[in-house]
Amino acid sequence: MKFGAQNGHLDNKPAIVLVIGNEKGGAGKTTTAMHLISSLICLGFKVASIDVDIRQRSLTRYIENRQQTMKVENSNLQFPEHFVIPLSKIEDIKVREEEEMRLFNEAFDQCQHNDFIVIDTPGNNTALSSLAHSHADLIITPLNDSFIDLDVIAKVKPDLSIERPSHYAQMVWEYKMKKAARNQETIEWVIIRNRLSNIDAKNKRNVNEVLSKLSQRLGFSYIAGFSERVIFRELFLQGLTLLDLEQQNIQLSMSHIAARQELRMFLKSLKLKKIEEALSGSDLMFKADDNTEAA
Repeated sequence: MKFGAQNGHLDNKPAIVLVIGNEKGGAGKTTTAMHLISSLICLGFKVASIDVDIRQRSLTRYIENRQQTMKVENSNLQFPEHFVIPLSKIEDIKVREEEEMRLFNEAFDQCQHNDFIVIDTPGNNTALSSLAHSHADLIITPLNDSFIDLDVIAKVKPDLSIERPSHYAQMVWEYKMKKAARNQETIEWVIIRNRLSNIDAKNKRNVNEVLSKLSQRLGFSYIAGFSERVIFRELFLQGLTLLDLEQQNIQLSMSHIAARQELRMFLKSLKLKKIEEALSGSDLMFKADDNTEAA
């Protein structure tokens, strides 16, 4: 498994922009975004979030569920400074896109006092999503560990050779060019392998082999993400994350503990110095897990 190089050029940025992007639904973009947001807040960072999925608004609904849980249960949950780009009612496509991009730019400017800006994008290519991607410092692409999902990144032949990059990979390259032209900065790209099996199956090894080839060709890193767990679907309805369980008096199971360790490894694997220092300096968010394992 390949881990990315240290993203040292981001150390002194006032607001690091993390874009969660993938042109395929069901890979865990919103779950990843919300757990990333919650983790960063727990580590003491100021966090803003922008939802540019103007039709489904999954991240916004997650946060609304969280607000409702806090109201009903009178709990002290933490929130990002959240912005959602509304669906425009303008009929002219060009004018509508211009309006949506104007609203995004306004929201983006208002986020700059934060340490991190997390942007959740739709599972299809839109002008708004393209604009959001072009502002990324780091694009995080959740990908189910299968060749069906890998097709979003590249066309792979039966012999595991690579025919050509797919549309999304080509777009990421264009985003990099746009950002370089705009302010002479680069975009890093990391792929998260979600729903990894604990079994060393042939398919798992083949996916890893292809990702290794693609990472060198397309310039991304790939890391382990989250296993398939029922807990993630349950947490969405309450707007909660794995880091809220004790506060909500939810009994920790071994599955919860394993999921939180996956979250910890995901954060460390991003290779962002700010996050690494915060994790090493304050381990409170995983303290209960360590105690449970030692017992």
